[in-house]
Amino acid sequence: MTSLLWIALPYGAFLSFILGHVWRYRRDGFRSYTNFPEMDREQRFGMTAFRCGVCLIVIARVSNMLASQPHAHPAGAIHVVITIVLLVGGAAAAIGAVLLFLPDLIAGPAHPLITPLDRITFPALAAAVLSGVLIDFDPASRREYRTGETLFAWFRSLFTINPSAEAMHHAPLIHQGRGLILLLIIGIWPYTRLAGIFAGPVARLALRVLPRRARRFEGASAGA
Repeated sequence: MTSLLWIALPYGAFLSFILGHVWRYRRDGFRSYTNFPEMDREQRFGMTAFRCGVCLIVIARVSNMLASQPHAHPAGAIHVVITIVLLVGGAAAAIGAVLLFLPDLIAGPAHPLITPLDRITFPALAAAVLSGVLIDFDPASRREYRTGETLFAWFRSLFTINPSAEAMHHAPLIHQGRGLILLLIIGIWPYTRLAGIFAGPVARLALRVLPRRARRFEGASAGA
């Protein structure tokens, strides 16, 4: 059961994340909720704030995970910088999420939802933020169970030859809950209205760059 929950389930979420993005690209080219013309100025600002905020959060979390020791978080200037980036990113993502979702939650969407999974996107994101705050201020997490010994150790092991579930098996419930919430977000992300927030710009950039390279290659071949 432990291996199923903390090894098989994460890889299933990663596979869903990858295949889901392929499906979305083939289905609508990431022309999702964020590209509809009826979005007002506040929602477009919210989209930008959410995008920047999530990027900052990911950068801060990954930096924290890589710089953490088995029994201690980064110290000194690194810890200060990571904390500031995390706070700024969290505030920007929270404001952006509210501006993106609140109008539809109050008045109903002006266009159909992509899937029913959109209904749980905002609660899942809120739960992820709340669980992170609870862990940061949990006395037991500071004293007996540090994030570096549980979530970080488990997540890093998933990208090695020998993934380990022991760190999460012995972790407190709050750490286990946060791990499951993050896996839920990863697994459902491509099937929600937020799929195009990051993948859309990347796909559009790739479509602009690849044809140019193809034309250059064809011109070089013809000249030869």
